[in-house]
Amino acid sequence: MPDSPKILVIGSANMDMVIQTSHFPKPGETIMGGNFSLIPGGKGANQAVAAARLGGSVCFISQLGTDVFGETNLENFKKEGIDISQIRQNPHQPSGVALITVDGKGENTIIVAPGANHHIREEDIQAAEKHFLEADVILIQLEIPLSVVLASLQMAKKFDKKLILNPAPATDLGPEYYDGLYMLTPNETEAELLTGIKIIDERSAKAASAVLISKGVSNVILTMGASGAYVYSENYHGLLPTEKVKAIDTTAAGDTFNGALAVALGQGKGINDAVHFAMQAATFSVQRLGAQSSIPHLRELK
Repeated sequence: MPDSPKILVIGSANMDMVIQTSHFPKPGETIMGGNFSLIPGGKGANQAVAAARLGGSVCFISQLGTDVFGETNLENFKKEGIDISQIRQNPHQPSGVALITVDGKGENTIIVAPGANHHIREEDIQAAEKHFLEADVILIQLEIPLSVVLASLQMAKKFDKKLILNPAPATDLGPEYYDGLYMLTPNETEAELLTGIKIIDERSAKAASAVLISKGVSNVILTMGASGAYVYSENYHGLLPTEKVKAIDTTAAGDTFNGALAVALGQGKGINDAVHFAMQAATFSVQRLGAQSSIPHLRELK
């Protein structure tokens, strides 16, 4: 596998509107906030940027509007060295936006208006067959139509490619999404929705992972925030701890983790080593504010 593996990311691109505040408002309450920032985001875009900054050669399949947010995102991807040949601009839909509030503890609430992201079609996947064929690892999430996710899974299976499905935001999935899937990377909330098992410790993480494996997934990496990640693979079942740090903003931690994981696997690292690298990158990201603005470059992790 190459040092700079080919990573194909399929997913959403948004503009994040972030406001800091001491606490979240109750319904009907108005509170004074602090700093306001406009930061490029979206789960797909964040993961594409993470993979590019951490050593991957990235192609991104997405859709934007022709508005100022779309143009800003495109320029940003170019600066990151991402192949934008498969990003379509839709003149009839606005670019996606996300309204994000970050409290004094670094926790966040997010509301997404998907816009053009919900107009990616299966035809966009068929048109990108060459990029599937060339990819070392494919990475996808659930902020785009599920029909597109399924078409991507089928295309990856056709070419016997490693596809990582990050099931975020949490959505119930039919059996066809698990069949032959190389890797699933839920967090605790997503794992509970997919399995009905509340994740409270290593034992419950193992039970939920086993349910997902029984559905046809080859490997499950269940991320557990400050506790680390539970790995359920052919060679290992167990919790890998992460470094303890003070979190400022957790907004893109999961996306950083997934982008880093894809790169490490694309480089031929074993699953546990890849997870350790992904946790290192995610731990770095929670110590900075914002989505893409918090994602580290490879040189910062050395």
